[in-house]
Amino acid sequence: MKYYTLYTLIFGFLFSFNANSQTSSIKKNINTETSIVKWTGYKITGQHEGTISLAEGHLSFTEDKISGGYFKIDMSTINTTDLSGRGKNSLDNHLKSDDFFDTEKYKTAELTITGLESTSQTSYIVSGDMTIKGITNPIKFELDVKDGTAETNLKIDRTKFNIKYKSASFFDNLKNKAIYDEFDLKVSLNFK
Repeated sequence: MKYYTLYTLIFGFLFSFNANSQTSSIKKNINTETSIVKWTGYKITGQHEGTISLAEGHLSFTEDKISGGYFKIDMSTINTTDLSGRGKNSLDNHLKSDDFFDTEKYKTAELTITGLESTSQTSYIVSGDMTIKGITNPIKFELDVKDGTAETNLKIDRTKFNIKYKSASFFDNLKNKAIYDEFDLKVSLNFK
């Protein structure tokens, strides 16, 4: 009888432990082929826009809620979409140079989710660490998740990542040649 009670207790403990471990995180990989990252940069006289590709990424879910994530961007894929010919090639190459993202030295940029606050069934306020040119800064943004997609708009201050080219915050007398410090990323992720 004592042995039966001991086995019952051990079995109950193990079953309880296994049941609790069922709430562990599930990682869903980002489909890098169908996900889209669009950028827009602004200057006094106008703006330029384009795309950049994700190298890899995933979102972690616990009980159908996002609990984490990581994304790596291939900086060599910077692509201007509002220009063509020589102008496009010139801007693409300039953005890849050490005036801007220095993609030969810094091949990737990364974002790691460090915290989440659920604001509705499908929306979150996300805290994360963004790394560009080897420099990491905290970032906060809204994320909407529904039906296998996650969408957000991020505003990034390039000067926090030592990208100061034609920034009026650091150089005087730029007049109409100034480039604004902040640029936008519009992100649409598809995950499995």
